[in-house]
This record gives sequence, structure tokens and C-alpha cells, in this order.
Amino acid sequence: MPLEDTIYCAQQINIPSELPELLKQYTKAAIRTQPKDIVQWSAAYFSALSSGDTLPVKRRLEPFSSDGITMGNLEVLVQQYKGQDQEITKKDLEQKWVDLGLPKEQLAEFCITGSFGDVLKFDNFTGVACLHIGQQISEALKLICQLLSNDPPGYAERIEYQRFADIYTFLAGLSGIPSAQTEMVLQYLNQEAEKQGGMVMPRNLATSECPSLG
Repeated sequence: MPLEDTIYCAQQINIPSELPELLKQYTKAAIRTQPKDIVQWSAAYFSALSSGDTLPVKRRLEPFSSDGITMGNLEVLVQQYKGQDQEITKKDLEQKWVDLGLPKEQLAEFCITGSFGDVLKFDNFTGVACLHIGQQISEALKLICQLLSNDPPGYAERIEYQRFADIYTFLAGLSGIPSAQTEMVLQYLNQEAEKQGGMVMPRNLATSECPSLG
């Protein structure tokens, strides 16, 4: 009997007990992430699930954006690289970028802006992406604190002073901010960080005592 004519009964079909919950979680993740290419994203989702890697899933549903990268997408990338070496390969980043359905042209633009080669520092890439989203360096730095903090959402959003200083110095160089001005900002933030266990917070950037960021 041809395969398509085979009659199956309930006793012949074995449905794994994990399947309903797996499909439920997958569906919720797809709805929350809203990938442009559901097939590409699904392949990345189940590959990550199989290998125990961080899933390419947004924390929350975002309004549709035609501008490519969003904070939700960037959060996914940050979580995927969290705990890994700072240096990543452009090839690996390109794959994760495509998995999220983001435009390749935008990634190429970011790489040109940051003068990134085949190997790049992920914090610097995050800074360039935040600068694109925030438009101004002051807003970009607040977004960086939000993204790279180990604090739970809604808390202080602290990050280590040296990590912040490295990103700010990199972005200041790209933005043409004089080195003397950059140094004034870092001296002030270093003094504040010493009072806060070596951490910088977004509120430190917003005080009247903080020198102009850019």
C-alpha cells in the first residue's frame, strides 16, 4: 500500500509528552519576537533550544519598526553574547543578525561607522547600535546602562565604571568629542563610581554636576 494511503490509528501515533508544552512556548516566543522571516528564526530558535544556548527571543512585544534594529532586538543579542569573550567574529554576528530578520545593509552600516573588521568588541558594537537608536550620545549611554546592567529590570541599571568608560571613550572618538571634554566626564564619573562600589548609574549622567557628555 502506498505511504499516502496508509491508515493510521491512535495506537500507531506516538506523541511525545513534551510536544504540547514545547509548541506552546515556541508560539509564545514567536508572537513576542515577531520575526520577519519565521522560517529562519524558527531554525535558530530550535537550534539554540537543542544546544542549550540563549534563545533568540524578545522579552516583550514591541511596536512594529521599519527602522531595523530595536531595543528588543539588541537585548536579544546582548543576552546571546552575555558571559562570552568580549571579542566576537563578524561572521557569527551576521548569522545572529539574519536570524532576527534584521537588514544586512544596516549591519554593514554599523560596521563602517565603528570601523569593525572580522573580529570586533561587542561592547563597542552595542554602543554604535545604541547611538543609532538614541540619536544622541547622552541617550545612547543611558541605553547602554540599561542593556549591560546585571540589575533586574526597573532597578538602578548599574554597570562597572571601566566598562562604561571604555564604551564612552570609543563613542566619543566616533562623535568627534574633544579628548579634554571626554576626560572631564570620566574624571567626574570615576569620583561618583568610587562612592557607589565602582559602578556608574544613569542618574549620574543626568545631574547638573556632570560635564556635558557630547
